[in-house]
Amino acid sequence: MGRSGDVAGDRRHQSFRFPAAILLAFALMASGGRATPEPAAEKIGDPHYSDAGFFDIHVCNWPGRPLFFMPLFSTTRFSEIKQIDVFTPAGELLVELDLNHYRTLRREKKPDKRVFIRQVDVPPAAADGWYYARITLTDNEVFTAKDYVIIYTLPQVAGQSPANEAELAEVPARLSWEPVSGANYYEVFIRDLWDDDKLVYASELLNKPEIELPPGVLKKGGTYSWVIHARDTDSHILLGDFNHGSMSTPAAFSVTGSPDSR
Repeated sequence: MGRSGDVAGDRRHQSFRFPAAILLAFALMASGGRATPEPAAEKIGDPHYSDAGFFDIHVCNWPGRPLFFMPLFSTTRFSEIKQIDVFTPAGELLVELDLNHYRTLRREKKPDKRVFIRQVDVPPAAADGWYYARITLTDNEVFTAKDYVIIYTLPQVAGQSPANEAELAEVPARLSWEPVSGANYYEVFIRDLWDDDKLVYASELLNKPEIELPPGVLKKGGTYSWVIHARDTDSHILLGDFNHGSMSTPAAFSVTGSPDSR
């Protein structure tokens, strides 16, 4: 039996979970992983940067859960960090970042970064304004960084093509979706349902609701699931890397034929 067919149909109907590979790729893209910002001196006037690292909060609308904040702090000085507390504009503690919960960004010829990241439901009384992080080092030196947050629910992407449960005779060279009101950028994540849900492709930022896939990403006989992350901005001095983001409901499709077909 090939990799498409009834078994593929069973896989497509399984409940979706965001695997660690997608969360890792998303976290690194959302924390300055595409660029190489380091000391605050290179970001003069940007309140998200301190000499301890970079702070940002995203307002996230993902499938199957209430609107939530994703606060994050990325730093090369992770061995010096004692505590990271995040506060609301009213000065109330929103969350303490878990220093045992991080992703590592390894960079060629540059120090490793750690991205400390949490998810916390947006409280009913959450207000727009300056949210800030207080970073305490092991020598008790304290730094602060802040991010302006506007509470808003960015719609999730719809109208994905290929559509969910599509069975294709040929490998698609292009994926598309309906534009999202308020979104200026998109990222696409594709995983292989036959290879332990492995993340096989993560796009760069896209400024239109479509993508031309590089050759070889998808193969005949494969069954894939894909999601689109929409966001409002990119590297904004007030809103950080971005303010509002949403993740689409996954769509799965299969490609008929044998992987060795020509």
